Amino acid sequence: MHQPPTFEVDGTAIREERMCAGLEISEAAKAAGISRRYLSHLENGTRRRMRPSRYVALRAALNSNDDRLLAARAKIPKE
Repeated sequence: MHQPPTFEVDGTAIREERMCAGLEISEAAKAAGISRRYLSHLENGTRRRMRPSRYVALRAALNSNDDRLLAARAKIPKE
């Protein structure tokens, strides 16, 4: 069975970005169009992968970038 493409994210970085943006978890989740529980699971590492549409929405809600939010092993080195 084919798995859809996903992004492996860094939960600690997500939490730090949310806090730097001055957002409560429920505010950030609402802005990204995801549930508070889902965002909590991402931040605490219970979930580590996100579908592209959800990842892009969260990245925009946090006004962040791939270098900050993707897990280290998922980052593509720059040449």
